[in-house]
Amino acid sequence: MAPAVPAPVCVTTFHETTRPNAATKPVRWAADTVAAMREGARVRLDYSAQSLWRVDRMIDEIRREGAPYAAVEKALRGFGAYAGEVIVRQTGGEWWTSGGDHWVRTPDGRMWDPMDEARRCFLGDGSLRLLCRDAVAKSTQ
Repeated sequence: MAPAVPAPVCVTTFHETTRPNAATKPVRWAADTVAAMREGARVRLDYSAQSLWRVDRMIDEIRREGAPYAAVEKALRGFGAYAGEVIVRQTGGEWWTSGGDHWVRTPDGRMWDPMDEARRCFLGDGSLRLLCRDAVAKSTQ
């Protein structure tokens, strides 16, 4: 009788996940933000780069009203996800995730963090419109 051969063991060490799994949450957050802005604020967001000007303005208004970060954290996440989805659509990029954080990877290999940029906007030191402009410009160079 031949000795039993153990089954091969496969170990995966690749941590990043690309669409569709990585995109599930941010795409949902972006869609929820589009619906909330349409129904609540009567602002139409159409996933264009130009619409990010409106988003920057909305974040600026929230900051000027003095809202505490904890009260607007989910809204900022939604605005960031929306900006990320604009970048994905404009550049042909894709969502990546690791450790619960989400980024956009553009075709040139650069990683962009639109959720962090939304937080920076709220702190008065960022712009989702300019992030998108930079991502589109650098991905076409």
